[in-house]
This record gives sequence, C-alpha cells and structure tokens, in this order.
Amino acid sequence: MMSVSAHLGFLFCVAVATFAQNTTGFAFGLLLLGLTGLLQLAPVETVANVSSVLTLVNAFVMLRRRPDLAPKLLALILLCSLLGVAAGVELLGLLGTHERDLLQLLLGSTIVLCSFLLVVRSRHLQRLSGWTSFSCFAGLSGVMGGLFSSAGPPLVYQLYRQPLPTNVVRDTLIVVFAVNALMRLILLTSTGRFDLQSGYLTLEAVPVVFALTWYMRRRPPAIAPKILKYGVFALLLLAGASLVGQALLAL
Repeated sequence: MMSVSAHLGFLFCVAVATFAQNTTGFAFGLLLLGLTGLLQLAPVETVANVSSVLTLVNAFVMLRRRPDLAPKLLALILLCSLLGVAAGVELLGLLGTHERDLLQLLLGSTIVLCSFLLVVRSRHLQRLSGWTSFSCFAGLSGVMGGLFSSAGPPLVYQLYRQPLPTNVVRDTLIVVFAVNALMRLILLTSTGRFDLQSGYLTLEAVPVVFALTWYMRRRPPAIAPKILKYGVFALLLLAGASLVGQALLAL
C-alpha cells in the first residue's frame, strides 16, 4: 500500500510529466517513469501501465478535430510500431519476472540517452527518408512503447527531420502513440498484467492530466522554449542517472 505522501508525490510527478509533454511533445512517459523510479513510489511495470492510459487521455484532449495525416506513411509507421509494441511487451514479461534490476538499468540508460536526444540538433532533410528508415525507427519506437510506454524519442527524432508540415508531424505522433498505447493495454489486459494498483493510480492521475493539458492549451507558459527544453533535459538526466546507479548497486 502506498502512503498518502507517496500518492501526493505520484500526482506531482504526473503534473511535471504532463507539463513536459505539452512543451516538448514526447517526454511524458520517460519523465513519469524516471521521477517515480527515482523517488521509489511504485514499480516500473505499474507506472508504465498508468502511462499507457494517460497517453490515450492526452490524445483525446489534444485531438478534438480531424487530424492532419499522411495516410500511407501513417500506415507504415503503425504496422512497424505495433509489431515493436508486441515484442516490447513480451520482453517486459521476461524482464519483469526475472530481472527487475536489469529492467531498471535498461530504463535508466534509455532515459539518459533520450535526454541528450532532446537537446541534440538534428539536420533537416531535403527529401523524405526511405521506407526502410521509417520502418526501423517505428519498430524501435514500438519496442520502447511496449517496454516502458514511452515510444516517443526515436519517432520524434525521425519525423521532425522530414520535409513535412509541422501539423502533420504533430498529429501523426499523437495518433501513433495513442494506437500503440491502446495495443499495449490490450495485450497486458488479455494476459492479466494490468493490476489493480495501476487502475487506482490511473484514476488519480487522469484529472491532473486532463486539467493541466486543457489549461496549457489555452494559456501556454511564458517561458522561453530553450529554457524549458534544458529544464526537461536536466530532469531526465537526473532521473535516468539515478535509476542506473540504483540498478548497478543492486546487481
């Protein structure tokens, strides 16, 4: 059972992760997992389950109209990412049962790498990448989504380099992440791996995500994007490095 202070800490982590998601576009799952792991509030698997549901909530709030999409590109990304989700969920089952410290080490290392990805400038391409490139990035994104419900970084990096309208990139990411999250939840629920604690924490977190996302859409924070980006980078780096340190000490 979580204490009252642990529940309050969890809701604080949800608020910080939601704020980051609405300013950077992809840091929600990574920050939520990293901060709750750093504070040791709940198991990684439980928080990842909550993150999947909250991704769907965020997509519902963000997409209140018909999204702007490139249908053929979306179909390719969804096919490869959903295969990756299935592989990631299977890997999660193996690691979650036998190697929890290894799972934490993998999560921490992923968060550290993604923190640097957030601040690295990617070269904008003149021509759309080939289908093989999209397939690889989408598959990797799906594996991360299946493992940690944090599919963002690889696909965000790939899409924002492309000569595509910003609204198409944004809406494609939202749709892909939502479908991946739904697939992950179906797989976990069908095998009885969505526990009661995940449900309780989700019910706590949904109002926070909904209210903060709604508010930030109407009143964007008056903070320079560069400052926000480096602030999120620092949080991710701290959380990831701490998780790596804890896992190495436990191994």
